[in-house]
Amino acid sequence: MSELVTARIRATATKLGLPHLAEQLNDHVGRADAAQLGYLDFLDFLDLVLEEEHAVREERRIRHALRISKMPHHKTLDDYDFSYQPELDARKVRDLASLAFAEAKANAALLGPPGVGKTHIAVALAVAACRAGFSVYFTTLDDMVRQLKAADTIGRLASKLRAYLRPHVLVLDEVGYLPLARDEANLVFQMISKRYEKGSILLTSNKAFSEWGQVFGDEVLATAILDRLLHHCEVIAINGPSYRLKNRLAAVATDIAATG
Repeated sequence: MSELVTARIRATATKLGLPHLAEQLNDHVGRADAAQLGYLDFLDFLDLVLEEEHAVREERRIRHALRISKMPHHKTLDDYDFSYQPELDARKVRDLASLAFAEAKANAALLGPPGVGKTHIAVALAVAACRAGFSVYFTTLDDMVRQLKAADTIGRLASKLRAYLRPHVLVLDEVGYLPLARDEANLVFQMISKRYEKGSILLTSNKAFSEWGQVFGDEVLATAILDRLLHHCEVIAINGPSYRLKNRLAAVATDIAATG
């Protein structure tokens, strides 16, 4: 292939947003020449090149999606030790990983005491959602409330609310760790009400739903929030021992053995 044709293809690839193809074109041409490809072989080769370009672009998209999601880590379900939580139905968790709830703009809730891996599972589902093409944003309830209050103070509440309404999946972590004042709970209600049947919420909480009246400082408001959250929601309870306590006990046992 002449240098003129190669340069033209490279320029076209760049215009089409195919940077990997443009960068690797000389290598591809060299491989094709070396193999002395016929017409059909060349089509197969071209298909392979385009698949490679697609894979590179897809990996770039996923990296970008993970970066803007603000997730604290990118653990997957393969990293989760289901054997340590024998009462947890792993099939239900893996069913959530099919992302049918995100397709349906429904919700999912992971309930249980601290340390059982609620956030790990939520992040793993969110990572799967990113890979599947859904936009994701991760926040704790406390941080979201703080951001909404600050925006409301300067008259930017509507704009800040849109930031939490935009992603396909909003991960709302640590619901219930700190009680909210009524005005703070009202901000949460506004966000959840506006997302209702328009986008998914994936939440974790250390409180049973019967305790949410205490969390939100108002039984009526808590009921209104739950009414919208639970209308289309898969709920998974994790009632096993704490992973963090497990690791701490193992460390203590090691220290005792070393000093014994």
